[in-house]
Amino acid sequence: MKVLVLPGDGIGPEIVAQAVRVLEKLQADGLPLELQHAPLGGAAYDQYGSPYPEFTQKLAREADAILLGAVGGPQYDTLDRPLRPERGLLAIRKDLNLFGNLRPAILYPELAGASSLKPEVVSGLDIMIVRELTGDIYFGQPRGIRTNEAGEREGFNTMLYSESEVRRIAHVAFGIAMKRNKKLCSVDKANVLECTEFWKEIMIDVAKEYPEVELSHMYVDNAAMQLVRAPKQFDVIVTGNIFGDILSDEASMLTGSIGMLPSASLDQNNKGLYEPCHGSAPDIAGKNVANPLATILSVAMMLRYSFAQEDAAQRVENAVKKVLAQGYRTADIYEPGTQKVSTTGMGDAVLAAL
Repeated sequence: MKVLVLPGDGIGPEIVAQAVRVLEKLQADGLPLELQHAPLGGAAYDQYGSPYPEFTQKLAREADAILLGAVGGPQYDTLDRPLRPERGLLAIRKDLNLFGNLRPAILYPELAGASSLKPEVVSGLDIMIVRELTGDIYFGQPRGIRTNEAGEREGFNTMLYSESEVRRIAHVAFGIAMKRNKKLCSVDKANVLECTEFWKEIMIDVAKEYPEVELSHMYVDNAAMQLVRAPKQFDVIVTGNIFGDILSDEASMLTGSIGMLPSASLDQNNKGLYEPCHGSAPDIAGKNVANPLATILSVAMMLRYSFAQEDAAQRVENAVKKVLAQGYRTADIYEPGTQKVSTTGMGDAVLAAL
């Protein structure tokens, strides 16, 4: 069970350090984990002049699963686009063919007050967003900025999906729906975008292989509204790359803190890259105040999806539930009457609860 650890930039190294403590505890308790470390993003650019250098690529290809902190920072904004930290993240996803992104949005009862929505709207929320990660308008060609025949500058991108790309993400989503409440909502914009009309057709076709799953369809603008109006109507949502990017961020804020939400990006064989949903938060980096729980919960997802270690996954999730019940909070989820702790303090609490 080879795990490659990529601390990344900003708060990445601080939060990853706490997750590594959890992995080391499980290792000490007999789980055959092997940990290796490498840079990605800005840290890799600083060391190797590339956001996804060969050194990291070789280890990433050999690993069974990868744990990432976060990439990016303002000091890299002036670099040429191919050298920017975010390009390292796109490159590793593409290189390892990590096409399926799973983002759960779970509201822990203790944090209902942290949500900006009324507790009765979000209490007990538990949805999974499945986002296609390697196609769509983010990768489609042709793309660029050019001067047209009339002499005016224009920007252009291409929204593109092949049938095989849509089919494989459909199977991931239906498989997850089968393990949950057998409800799947596919989100598209089929009324104006042919690419997503095509997506919808294929979803309907794949659904024939999963007769137990109830498939519904929703336009993306309505889905964005329904997520804040009545989010508990959803169980599993499947959508393309750009819609998934927006909806998963929106869903994460239903829970009150993006610092609580893990994510997994998987290939065909469940090899995965696991990372918190939040970014590198350079404004709080190095202050020991960031919330490590999303990264620790990403470890639980890793144990579940890449290593099929359900007991260990639940052990980690239960430890997180326990520290929340005990009243420990980092600054982002702090409320009066709870105990504010640092990044390392939260790590201590989780280890004690394991």
